[in-house]
Amino acid sequence: MSSWLRPTTADVGLRSFAASKERLFEETTAGMQDYLLASEIPSEAIHHTSVWTVRIPTHDDANGLLLVKWLEEVLFMDEVEQKWLVDCSIKIEEVEDVHSLQAHVRWVHSDNVEKEVEIKAVTRQDLMVAEVTANQTLESPWPEVPTFEGPGWYSDVVFDI
Repeated sequence: MSSWLRPTTADVGLRSFAASKERLFEETTAGMQDYLLASEIPSEAIHHTSVWTVRIPTHDDANGLLLVKWLEEVLFMDEVEQKWLVDCSIKIEEVEDVHSLQAHVRWVHSDNVEKEVEIKAVTRQDLMVAEVTANQTLESPWPEVPTFEGPGWYSDVVFDI
């Protein structure tokens, strides 16, 4: 696991680490889904596959906004389409003035999932998606979250619950 719940003044925060930006988005997604689960997904649940895509226009914080949009899409697919994301493989591209994320996802029907909490929104409070260079150390201000040494990527995201 490469995601850790971290304290915030309100709601719940998540810090994730990974070797690449795409892997970071996958780890953050897995961390969010793990946080929501009350119990494991039953082994008899039928798994489906799909491709989910999100796009944003170029922006000063394109990585952060793309992460928020992606996580909101995962929540939307569960709540509205009844598709609970089990895992995913992500590809991120920038073409002209658009950043796009394409995810090959494995999902189960949401009726197969017992959730412990509900996330109302993915916020931009304390939002961070950044690269950590080789030999750079990212110290953690929280005892429950380890220090990270680059090279790699990290994210901080806060969920409104």
